[in-house]
Amino acid sequence: MPKTLVVVRHAKSDWSGRHADRERPLAERGQRQAPRSGRWLAEQVRDLSISAPGLAVVSPAERTRATWALIAAELAATPPERLDERIYAGSGEELLDVVREITAEVEVAVLVGHLPGVEDLVELLTGEWVSMPTSAMAAVWLPDTWAAAGHRRGVVRAHGRPPEGPLLALPSGEC
Repeated sequence: MPKTLVVVRHAKSDWSGRHADRERPLAERGQRQAPRSGRWLAEQVRDLSISAPGLAVVSPAERTRATWALIAAELAATPPERLDERIYAGSGEELLDVVREITAEVEVAVLVGHLPGVEDLVELLTGEWVSMPTSAMAAVWLPDTWAAAGHRRGVVRAHGRPPEGPLLALPSGEC
């Protein structure tokens, strides 16, 4: 059964303090970016006729958890969240392993992570490289089950970063 994975890079973090990398909070800009990403995701659920996310898999870093909390606040219903240590410094291959472990009943999942892993993951799933600056999102349609992710090419259905304009989106009939 086809699946949709929404890959998110955390919003802009604050480098001004003496926080350890894992504990770095969001910058004011990131606090403005993330809710816009959440509104975009809510619109995609409506406009692309995809199911609401059934799971969010999030890096345990403060900036990713805060990004997800701000995104989730914009959704009609907040899906279960799972922190996964592998996402923090994970390669694309490691993130692919995380995706393959998502349970079959989940139709749409969100993965919130870091560079370079999130860009590498999208490329592994689709064969297409997309830029993932802070707060960027890529909605990837997968033709098979989560367990088979990456075995056949997925399609980038939408990608970009709010609020810099609308994300590039394909009508649902083109997948």
